[in-house]
Order: sequence, then structure tokens, then C-alpha cells
Amino acid sequence: MSLMLEPSPTLIKEEKIYRDMGLTDEEFAMIEKILGRLPNYTETGIFSVMWSEHCSYKNSKPVLKKFPTEGEKVLQGPGEGAGIVDIGDGLAVVFKIESHNHPSAIEPYQGAATGVGGIIRDVFSMGARPIALLNSLRFGELTSPRVKYLFENVVAGIAGYGNCVGIPTVGGEVQFDPAYEGNPLVNAMCVGIIRHEEIQRGVASGVGNTVMYVGAKTGRDGIHGATFASEELTEQSEEKRPAVQVGDPFMEKLLLEACLEVVKSDALVGIQDMGAAGLTSSSAEMASKAGFGIEMNLDLVPQREAGMTPYEMMLSESQERMLLVVKKGREQEIYDLFAKYGLEAKAIGKVTDDKMLRLYFRGEVAAEIPVDALAKDAPVYHKPSKEPAYYREFQEMAPYVPTVENYEETLLSLLAQPTIASKEWVYEQYDYMVRTNTVVAPGSDAAVIRIRGTNKALAMTTDCNSRYIYLDPETGGKIAVAEAARNVVCSGAKPLAITDCLNFGNPEKPEIFWQLEKAVDGMSAACRMLETPVISGNVSLYNETNGEAVYPTPVVGMVGLVEDLAHITTQEFKQAGDLIYVIGEAKPEFGGSELQKLLNGNIFGKAPSLDLEIEVTRQKELLAAIRAGVVASAHDIAEGGFAVALAECVMNANGLGAKVTINGDAVTELFSEAQSRFIVSVKKEHQAEFERLVEAKLIGEVTADALLHIENEQGEKVVHLPVEQMRSVWKGAIPCLLKSKA
Repeated sequence: MSLMLEPSPTLIKEEKIYRDMGLTDEEFAMIEKILGRLPNYTETGIFSVMWSEHCSYKNSKPVLKKFPTEGEKVLQGPGEGAGIVDIGDGLAVVFKIESHNHPSAIEPYQGAATGVGGIIRDVFSMGARPIALLNSLRFGELTSPRVKYLFENVVAGIAGYGNCVGIPTVGGEVQFDPAYEGNPLVNAMCVGIIRHEEIQRGVASGVGNTVMYVGAKTGRDGIHGATFASEELTEQSEEKRPAVQVGDPFMEKLLLEACLEVVKSDALVGIQDMGAAGLTSSSAEMASKAGFGIEMNLDLVPQREAGMTPYEMMLSESQERMLLVVKKGREQEIYDLFAKYGLEAKAIGKVTDDKMLRLYFRGEVAAEIPVDALAKDAPVYHKPSKEPAYYREFQEMAPYVPTVENYEETLLSLLAQPTIASKEWVYEQYDYMVRTNTVVAPGSDAAVIRIRGTNKALAMTTDCNSRYIYLDPETGGKIAVAEAARNVVCSGAKPLAITDCLNFGNPEKPEIFWQLEKAVDGMSAACRMLETPVISGNVSLYNETNGEAVYPTPVVGMVGLVEDLAHITTQEFKQAGDLIYVIGEAKPEFGGSELQKLLNGNIFGKAPSLDLEIEVTRQKELLAAIRAGVVASAHDIAEGGFAVALAECVMNANGLGAKVTINGDAVTELFSEAQSRFIVSVKKEHQAEFERLVEAKLIGEVTADALLHIENEQGEKVVHLPVEQMRSVWKGAIPCLLKSKA
């Protein structure tokens, strides 16, 4: 669009053109008041992206304030590119999770790839070297051609970008449910390491300092991406394909190395990724945070396409770009540094003292807006909240009691459910060993990465059972955090902190806003009890297709510290003769379980209950036993219950089996998803010490016969299956569904 075709300020108001950009009538009136005049087309666009939910959190801010964000180890909480936690030895871990849901629904390969690229930049913009990537994915059932297409291409996009940029993708989760049929969720997490003295922040301070643009040229891709992420998907969303950015991982690799070098220079004042809302958000946020203004000449912005307007340049979300503020007079050092990597650094403006964002284009002022109005003073809404009718209905239901005729067939069917089945088809596409620090690869409870130059490691995981959250958001929110912590503890690590990605439907619907509030209440309670503050995160609302919301899905990314490499523990049984223990009791809780979905095709009733005090006690006991060196393997009991967890312990082991005895109702013992439970194996010589440290029940031992044998107290066979039969069903399920033409 050339400047001549842009509607006049009067026309924008009269024709309500601002509504197409996502602004309400009330917001437009606020803008008019702030400026003391009508905004032009560029200014309207700038306000619309900065005031979108994606950039301003205007609907979720009041809820996010509930999160505990501080702790003795927290060096940087929410508000910067990523959060930072001290891990000793002058080092810190930097991590964050972000969503790229809407772009991935429209253009799955690039949508997922650029999600990975963006989260990597969030981490290295803090001055940290990215060491690992994780993801959390949600799709509809793997029976429809569209879901298969989305699944295959999202995984290919994640693999394509991560593998090329040379950062291992080491973990994650994939769940399948009809609730995500129209709106997949693609959340990407990046973890980095930094020395304390190298921590950077995105600030534009010091009057006269130079504002510098580095990285790829600006194109027309991704314009209004932030607004697109802040509205529901509809039949017309296909037309939004231009809102999806295109990534270049090779450029990102060069940019990463150049930025990690530039952060060591005292010429650098501040650095920020041009993420959602591109040049607009990076410039306005950096200036607002520092209490300064920014002036930029858009004629100097490196452009990939001819005839770009100020509106297009400011709203483009072209990838692999960073904004730097450099001390005046030190520009040449920065030019030279980036030139060494074959990258262009360009001075495009300067820091001012008037707290304004002022843009020049062809010798004229193209926009002039107070930076605080765009960033910290963006509107905040307290949305109405209402308990959904379905929740009350579920709470009042009598407990669901499933009937199972054949335990072996049921176990095999559960192992073939795509949410439970082996994700090897996914992670074998990822290069998870690049940089050679991966100690525990995908497939165990958590991934573990060695910290070079120390005897420590980091365990990391992403978790969220959205079915529980749909049934009971507060309890489900607690479980999401607790399960992440369980996975980290099972790997021999102490949980440090979390990052979260709150994926919900339209917050303007009171029932959806209620889900968000309650889930955050539950997560906050668990974070306080487990001492894992929230240090970063992202909100992704409006995950609806034609009015139907996804399940509330607040994904938890957690990182834990392994104090000594000797403590690293994995889920598979290690040797015949080891004793098998279960920690925690089974309860007849089947609401939201895989068994309920398998037998009924849907979920209902109450979510499993969770006592946070019991959870904390069991995690601490187990971690103490692992650190004492008396635990051979540890695995949390999650989707599918005890029988599935036990099967995983033998299917991942080499030629081993298990013989265990269960007491009580077989269906409950085998398939209940009661919380705070673990399966642990212990060498016989460590039996007394383990039992002294942990309250657990001895149920059997590891065998050399590659059979899973479960019997009841009367000695009657309940399950007797060859491990190979289970493994073949479990490993074959996803490839088989992808190949079928149904």
C-alpha cells in the first residue's frame, strides 16, 4: 500500500477502520485523548498491535499478578526477554516458553519454525547461550487428514529450524484431543546458560545514544501478527496467511553468535528481539522501560521489498532481527563486529529525553506517540468471570466407575492411544545430541543437559494435562505444576522455577475468563508450595475456532538443577533382581483419565484430587533417596495410571521384565490417575536405606524374562504380557495412524 492510498485520520474514525485492526471504539477514543488529535494510519496501527492482548496482556494482567515471581535464586523475573535463575558457580539458567498457535494453524511449517526462532532470540537477547529447546504440542485426533498434515508439518518446522541453528531439541510433550481439532497449540521453550556479569536487559537509555538495527531485512511478512494472535480463528483465517512470518535458521545462527559477542562489549547499552509487533514493540518497550524516548528515520531501515510504508515497516514481524542501543561514538565497533558475521548493522535513530516514539519518513514526521502510552500505560481490563454450568454439573456427578473386562487388552489399547504412545516418530526428527551435552535424551521423564565446566546438569520438562484443567481449572492448574516437578525430581534434580504459556479461549467470554483465573490460582498455590516461582511466560488467548474454545491449557515449562552428575536418574529398570516400589496410593479417580476417554470417547466428572503437602513431602523424600545414591530408576505415574507407567519402565529397558503384586480393586490399581505417585526400582543392597528415607510400598522385582507380570494378592494373574508385544503396539501407534488413509 503506498502512502497515497492510506485512509486519512478523519476517514479512519468515520469508517471505524481501526476496528479491522482490533481496536474498540473506546480504545480509539482513548488514543484520540492521549494524542490530543486523531491518529494517522501508521499511529493507529502502532497502537493496535501494542494494545493487542499478545503485546499488552490487557485482559490477563490482573490475573498474572497472582503468580509468585520472586525467590532467593531469581535474578530476573517476568518483564524481560526471558527469566533468569542463579545455579551457582557464577552461572545462571535463562528460560522462557512462547506460543505460535495461530500461525501454525494457518501455515504449520513456518508457524512452528518461527516460533522456535523467536524463543531462541528471547534467550540470547538476555546475553545467554541457548543450550536446549523443548516444545509442547496439541492437535486434534490423528484420524483426520488435516490433523495429520498439521502434525507432520509442525514437527518438520520445529526440526528444520532447531537442527539448522544447532541447538538440540531435547524434550516436550504431544497430546491429541478433539478439543484441538481446529486450533492446534504449538508452544516452544528455550533454555540458555549465562554468566551473571553478562546479563543484558532491553533498555534504551542515554540521550543521544544510537539506535541500531541488526539482522535480516524488513519485509511484508508477519504484518499484524500480534493482532492475528489476539483474535479467534474463523473460516476466513486462511486469508491471513501473509500474517505468518518466514524463518531463516542460518541467519539466526549468525545473529546468535554476533549478539553473544556484542553483549561482551561495553559499547552496548541495551538489546531486544524484534518479536511480536517487530520494530514497534522493541523500540517502544525499550524506551518505556528506561524512561526515555526514541527517534527513528524509517528511510534507513534495511528493506527487503520496494515501496514499504511506515505502517508496514513498523508492523512487520520479519524474523531474525534485533534492536540495539549503542553508546554514541562507538558505532564503528558494532558495525565491524556484525560485518565479521556477514550481517548488516545500521544506525536508524537515537535515544531522546522526551519519552516519545517519533518516526521520520521522507523528511516528514510519520508518527509521534508517548512511549508509555504504548507500553506500561496500555489499557488493562478486569473481565467478568462466571463459573460455567458444565463445571457445576461435573462436580455434582457421582464418581465414575469404569468397567474393564480384559485388563491386558485395555492396557494394550491405552499404550496405543496417541497421547500415551511413544513419541519416537517426533523426536527422531530432532537433532537432540548436537553440542554433545545431552545426558538424558527425549523419552524419559525429563531431558537432562550437562553444564560444561561443572559437575552439574539441568533437568527440563514441559507439562500440562488439559483434561484435568477443563474438568476443574484450579485443581488441574496445581497438577500441571506438580507433574512438571515430579518429572524433574525423577531425573535427580531439584525444581528451580517455571515459565508458563497460558493457552485459553476468548477471555471476553466470562466462562473462559473464569477458567483462566482458577487455573492461575491453582498454579500459584503449587508454585508457592514447591518453591518454584514463575520467572517468565506468555499468554495466548482467543484459541477458538468458529466459537469453539480449546481445552484450557496452561503449559508449564520447568527447569531443575542436578547438583551432581551422579544423581541423574532415568525411568527404565536397570537390572534383574532390583526391587520395585510404588510411592503413593491408588484411588478410584478416573475423571479426565485416558481410561475414561478410551471407554466413553469423552471426559466428565471430577479431576483427580491433589494434596500439595503430600506432594511436596513425597518429592523431597524421593529426591533425598536419589541423592543418597539408593535409587536405580524413578518414574512418575501419569496418563494411563500405574499399568502404563510400569509398562514404560520395562519397554524402555533392555530385555528386562517385571513381576509385581497389586492389592485391592484391579481397575483402580492399574488405571487410576491418582496424583503424587511414583514407581521406583532399588538394588537389594540399598533396600534398608531406601525404606528409611522414603515411605513406599514394596510390590515386586525386576525380572530377566522380558515379561510384564502383574498378579493380585491371591496370586491370580491380572496381566501377563511379553514386553515386545507392548513395545510394538506402543511404538507403532503414531506411525500407523499417520500411514492410514482414513
